[in-house]
Amino acid sequence: MTFPTWLAPWCAFAAAATYDSLAAPVVARAKLAMLDTLGAIAAGHQEPEVQALVRRLATPTGAGAPVIGTRAHADPATAALLNGIAGTSLELDEGNRFARGHPAIHVLPAALVAGQRLASSGRELLLAFALGYEIAARIGAAANLRPGFHPHGTWGVVGAALAVARLHGADAARLAETINIASSLSLATSMRTAIEGGTVRNAYAGVANQLGLLAWDLAASGFTGERDGVATVFGQIAGRDFKPEAMTEALGSRWEVARNYFKRHACCRYNHGMLDALEILVAENGTIAADDVAEVTVETYAAAAELADPRPRNALAAKFSLPFAAAAFLVRGAADMPAFRAEARGDAAILDLAARVHVREEPGFTARLPAARPARVAVALRDGRRLVAETMTNRGDADSPYPVAEIEAKFLTLAADGWSEPRARSLMASVLGLEDAPDIRAFCALLTS
Repeated sequence: MTFPTWLAPWCAFAAAATYDSLAAPVVARAKLAMLDTLGAIAAGHQEPEVQALVRRLATPTGAGAPVIGTRAHADPATAALLNGIAGTSLELDEGNRFARGHPAIHVLPAALVAGQRLASSGRELLLAFALGYEIAARIGAAANLRPGFHPHGTWGVVGAALAVARLHGADAARLAETINIASSLSLATSMRTAIEGGTVRNAYAGVANQLGLLAWDLAASGFTGERDGVATVFGQIAGRDFKPEAMTEALGSRWEVARNYFKRHACCRYNHGMLDALEILVAENGTIAADDVAEVTVETYAAAAELADPRPRNALAAKFSLPFAAAAFLVRGAADMPAFRAEARGDAAILDLAARVHVREEPGFTARLPAARPARVAVALRDGRRLVAETMTNRGDADSPYPVAEIEAKFLTLAADGWSEPRARSLMASVLGLEDAPDIRAFCALLTS
């Protein structure tokens, strides 16, 4: 079979890539993305429904792949599923604004279980993770998903499959076949599910990791895919206007993991511009008491403007609500994990203020995507004052980064319920020194509690 023009050079690049071809800033960013993702997974495993699923699918102790931040183990496919689910449950995992989604959580769980089984080195894992991230993010950037699609569980299947195939030493032809097979296993996911608080949405990334492992097994067994499954699925079925040139532009010199973002607000990234603007207002004016607020007006891009429900039914829906997130931030002083839990959702002050938050699209802001994620917030006070702040770039983006120490502190906070502090610090040191590990099995042993 003759592969399409973008796929042949892409796979030749991925097959020939070595750890030494990764620039130092790319390695550093990849390790931080891994660390951040591991923290999100460990914390997510403390959620009641995730714990219940672990009890149903995993074993309490013994051999197998680690269910991260717990004492449980499972077969590789089940561990990848559970860890992927946990990592999205708190809306704190890293992402990539150009991909319009979250590549790392779609790649790392599958790469870890494959690397453990193969006794891969830390350098092999880092390279496979970077490559899986690369193709996932580039498909996300090249594709224009149809309205209503949620990016979780779509191009992430390809990212997971590519990382697993690379760990197995696949050549360029086998990598191409794996990519084409994986594209046909992508999910048809709904953004409405998340907005309404359907927590099945948290399973999308876990299923993508499981399917990525399956895609490699199919390819290694001789199954075949469509000639250009990526272009068909993401240019005609799940998306439209697929741009194949985006798959190879600056390939090898620009790594997508180095353009990622990290999150501190525990909610959908679409809320973050608004929350960053509110932080500016509080920094400039001091605490803004909810009773002093007549109304809040948020102008933002189209996708964010859809998150307008002021009375979300559960934590997930609250994380996908601009009015609730704004009100919770003003009342509680932060949009952290507790700001979206049951106590906050029952807080009359938050709910009353959320009803006074009005959200609308600003077309000029929509036109600036994906390079910018704009928001303008106007707080009208009862004394007649009007406080306004605007932001174009979310904090945590590569061009407005958090200090490394802040990302490390976030990891230790998220890790607190899954590991003892000494274990968490040992794990962090292992991630940051992963290139020195000759065999990641010792590293994987640290992932259980």
